[in-house]
Amino acid sequence: MERIFATYYIETPFAPEKAAMVLAGEQSSGTFVAVPGETEELKARFAARVEKVTFLETVNTPAIPGAESPTGQYHRALVEVSWSIENFGYNLPVMISTLQGNLYEIRQFTGLKLLSLEVPDSFANHFEGPAFGIEGCRKLTQVYDRPLIGTIIKPSVGLSPEDTAATVKVLAEAGIDFVKDDELMGSTANSPFEKRVDAIMDVINRHADKTGKKVMYAFNISGDIDDMLRRYEKIVTSGGTCAMVSINSVGISGTKKICDQRALAIHAHRNGWGMMTRHPLLGIEFTAYQKLWRLAGVDQLHVNGIQNKFWESDDSVVTSIEQCLKPMLGGYKVLPVVSSGQWGGQAPETYRRTQTLDLLYMAGGGIMAHPMGASAGVTALQQAWKAAVDGLSVEDAAKIYPEFAKSVEKFGKS
Repeated sequence: MERIFATYYIETPFAPEKAAMVLAGEQSSGTFVAVPGETEELKARFAARVEKVTFLETVNTPAIPGAESPTGQYHRALVEVSWSIENFGYNLPVMISTLQGNLYEIRQFTGLKLLSLEVPDSFANHFEGPAFGIEGCRKLTQVYDRPLIGTIIKPSVGLSPEDTAATVKVLAEAGIDFVKDDELMGSTANSPFEKRVDAIMDVINRHADKTGKKVMYAFNISGDIDDMLRRYEKIVTSGGTCAMVSINSVGISGTKKICDQRALAIHAHRNGWGMMTRHPLLGIEFTAYQKLWRLAGVDQLHVNGIQNKFWESDDSVVTSIEQCLKPMLGGYKVLPVVSSGQWGGQAPETYRRTQTLDLLYMAGGGIMAHPMGASAGVTALQQAWKAAVDGLSVEDAAKIYPEFAKSVEKFGKS
């Protein structure tokens, strides 16, 4: 029988092997005490198995509250646990409850983080993956030889539909590939969703008729499922190509419902991600996290950015990009969305570290706050990526490209 494997980073005041057995029992057929009916036959079929325990180190201070150590020592280890596919079939919410449920409450642990998971090949028969993915998003935007260049509407909230459309017009004429609502923008008092779609798509469709290039705009449809479906349909009938979902807010089932419509590319925004991973011994690593959302079917997924404005290290960002580009269940990939305090100055280092052009490279203020205006901001990003591929440094690129040079003057000193 096929099995799902998960690896955890744990800390415990007890023997790691015993703590791992508690985890396996609590997250399958067992509880805190033996109960009638939990026969050896039942356990053989449904109980989780501890596959491997690798001791790492002992520390004197617990990472998070839990059981106190009688010796004052806490042991850290890697633990691999597996479950039979029979336990939950192809039900993502129940699988997540198993992998990430009450185990975080178990007092035997003073630290626990899901690092990775492996699902059986049979999942490919039940989860189609992204409807568009990297190749589809490139086809929709007609960008094939460089990263997609994108931006976020700023101010995040407060602009009217007409103001937003005017900004999109400037960006489209400058050659932008992608624009999105901020995650804080849904349907505000002065920018109802339907009116915003009408105003923006009028600009985008006119520009497409004139030039043959349709800008991809990710409208934020996050909300109740019925509202999301109505908003999704509004985008489709208006000629749009993309919808954005705040995946941690909407949840796996709501996101999958939207992805299953398969008419729009789905831009997965991971806002709220920090509370799931920022502590080194609590939550989930991106390596495991991205697989769940790829199973749900998202086409684009945020990965933060090199030299970002948040807490995440460059090494972590590079690993996240690599994970999105790693084939899964027969080959499908997801487009990494590089975002967070980005401007053209990070492009050379991003390319050096990742050696890929399969990115959606997002700059909010890096485009919108360009000293020569948003149009020059788009040009500067395009110049930065050409320079990166050509092997130029930021300093050398600034000598060649005037718009990029102004970006260096504006953002390079921060």
